[in-house]
Amino acid sequence: MATSSAQSSAIEFFEPTAGSTTSAEARDLLLEYGRFVVSQPGVVRFCFGSLEKEAERLPDSYLDQGGGCLLARVGTHPGGFVAWRALPFTATPDAWELKRLWVRPSARGLGLGRALTLAVLERAAKAGRRAVYLDTVPESMTTAHQLYLQMGFTPCAPYNDNPVQGLAYLVKYL
Repeated sequence: MATSSAQSSAIEFFEPTAGSTTSAEARDLLLEYGRFVVSQPGVVRFCFGSLEKEAERLPDSYLDQGGGCLLARVGTHPGGFVAWRALPFTATPDAWELKRLWVRPSARGLGLGRALTLAVLERAAKAGRRAVYLDTVPESMTTAHQLYLQMGFTPCAPYNDNPVQGLAYLVKYL
């Protein structure tokens, strides 16, 4: 198992000028996330088509919304992905929304989900954000939900009109 400092150094920030290899790797991870979500019971209202459009435009699909995305590697292999965007209409001004956290099954247990989430929280704090929101489905994303709670996210009122059933809305104030 890698140390947390090694895990953190394995995270590559996906800049808009990233090479085509990195872009393709991030797209693959985002689409894997989408296929996982679609395979879960009760998420029939999740629109894979809009996720495909989001993936096509990486990283601009998040940069255009005041956010970005990160790619985590295990050695030279892509192992995880996370994105974020600005949330202008929340109860907390200057908030971000954490989106699309995904760790490949082959990279699970190495702390990549924690490292990716922590990297977004650190960027949010440096950017002067006051909170990071997210929504998740505890029934099918149990490990992610537990991770968020362990990292200090707390339940909050819905902040969007996500049609997926069984969502838990969480926030972490910075």
